[in-house]
Amino acid sequence: MVRTYSHAPRTRQERTADSRALILDAAVDCLVEHGYSGASTLVIQAKAGVSRGRLLHHFPSRDGLLVAAANHLATNRLKQTEERAAARLEDAPEGPERVDRCIELLWTTFHEPHFWAAMELWTAARTNPALASALRPEERGLHAAIRSVTDRIWGPEIRANARYDEMRKLLFTSMRGAAMPYTFEDRPPSTDPHVELWKATARRMLFDE
Repeated sequence: MVRTYSHAPRTRQERTADSRALILDAAVDCLVEHGYSGASTLVIQAKAGVSRGRLLHHFPSRDGLLVAAANHLATNRLKQTEERAAARLEDAPEGPERVDRCIELLWTTFHEPHFWAAMELWTAARTNPALASALRPEERGLHAAIRSVTDRIWGPEIRANARYDEMRKLLFTSMRGAAMPYTFEDRPPSTDPHVELWKATARRMLFDE
């Protein structure tokens, strides 16, 4: 006996979403592998295996596509970071130990593809007004999403501390700057001397009277 399986045909919205995701994934790969200058629409089109018309239908401008791709990657990575945090911090008590683990976890996010994709766009935007215009509102939305995820990672007790916002901003800007030399340095991020400095600074800010 031959079995037959019936599958409901995919809707137009599903096909559109699949096509868009395919292009975004290809753009992410090209941006990370080739940088901003090398991530042309032709290279992305070839990577995605779609027609020129389909790519332009979803993303009429190259800069709009690259900004959307970077945010697509960052959004997915944020979900993964939160999942890792849930596992890593499950048995961490509130207090200095949780602070140490949070700092170690957050530091790893500055060595992932989404960070370098963002750096490619930020650098290019300095001399590209059109890219800067496309990037600015998307970065505001992404910043809010990052803030929401990191707040949940730190936990309610630390978040309730009067100096939490100050500490969080200090760590974020310092980690971003400390990550930049890894563009040309090949060393394990976990051994960076800043890690112990960040831990000590956060403990003093949050727990010292």
